[in-house]
Amino acid sequence: MFRQPHQGDAKIMKKYKVVKTYKEINDKIKSGEVVVVTAEEMPQIVREQGPVEAARYVDVVTTGTFSPMCSSGAFINFGHSTPGIKASKVWLNNVPAYGGIAAVDCYIGATEPCEDDPLNKVYPGEFNYGGGHVIQDLVAGKRVYLKATAYGTDCYPNRHVEKEITLQSLPNAVLCNPRNAYQNYNCAVNMTKKTVYTYMGTLKPRAANANYCTSGMLSPLFNDPYYRTIGLGTRIFLGGAEGYVTWHGTQHKPSAKRTDKGAPVTPAGTLWVMGDLKKMSPRWLVGVSILGYGCSMAVGIGIPIPILNEDMAEYTGVSDEDIFTQILDYGHDYPNGISRSLGQVSYAELKSGVIQLNGMDVPTVPLSSTVRAREIAETLKKWIAGSEFLLGEPQFTLPV
Repeated sequence: MFRQPHQGDAKIMKKYKVVKTYKEINDKIKSGEVVVVTAEEMPQIVREQGPVEAARYVDVVTTGTFSPMCSSGAFINFGHSTPGIKASKVWLNNVPAYGGIAAVDCYIGATEPCEDDPLNKVYPGEFNYGGGHVIQDLVAGKRVYLKATAYGTDCYPNRHVEKEITLQSLPNAVLCNPRNAYQNYNCAVNMTKKTVYTYMGTLKPRAANANYCTSGMLSPLFNDPYYRTIGLGTRIFLGGAEGYVTWHGTQHKPSAKRTDKGAPVTPAGTLWVMGDLKKMSPRWLVGVSILGYGCSMAVGIGIPIPILNEDMAEYTGVSDEDIFTQILDYGHDYPNGISRSLGQVSYAELKSGVIQLNGMDVPTVPLSSTVRAREIAETLKKWIAGSEFLLGEPQFTLPV
């Protein structure tokens, strides 16, 4: 269940040496006196000064992640025609969108392929265009071809509409992503004798490569492992603009096994996020084609973590050496529902480019961009330091 921030956790109820409020930090942001650092800068500060002095000195730590996030999409209102229509089937650039919402509302999902895509009939399928690409085209200002059909009603007699739309011509467009910013994810290998194509990318036979998809110490939920500052109403960087956390994401699993520092060692928390699509950028919402698997969309997300006390300073002092994930076989075990770890590996090892598995050197491949994650954290830092972005205090924090 959701909880009031800082409520019901015995560890949090202790007497802190440093206590700050959201209002105090926002007042410092407004006055230009705020001290904000990125999640890559914070570990050294905590090592040198300790968590108490680091909490006194730093007010906000910024984070970032940029990687494929399949559970993403957009609610779009495309406006009434003359005569009116109650659209039951909708296509955007020949990509089906769900029309069972209201007369001229639809939802386009990032993973929906183009209507005439051969899919995996020509194996491995290329999946060159899908819902994520439509969303990227819209935020890039491109024209998108809309087609809608209906069965006709007395109040909405029209049965067919075709027209070009742009993002600016739409009455309303909202990015609504039910599951983003995974708190940790698996490292994928393939132990079989043939190449396999997965949502974790192409995996060569006999563990010839290891793919992973988290930005490590920059990743938002690694910097607040128990979600003490993240919940309903948290203001975030989303797709290049301001967005919000509106719920815990689907597949939210906070009960995952954790290290002594609180970092989960398997997939754990997720976020449901929303924002105004009209303010977003094609640099941070990018259509993705995953060979042999399908379409997706890479999403840029950054969350500012307020340093309310020394606990939050210690959490944001996490480094890649402190964060671990499990190596799973996506060739046989994963598709057959077999839960078995082939080993545990740190993000420092993953980011080094090579990990050890069964005595072999295995090259690693990131699906998440550290360069882009760093850019998001730096951008958010600049916005906050420039008094352009205030913290949103959550009404309820995520379930733990």
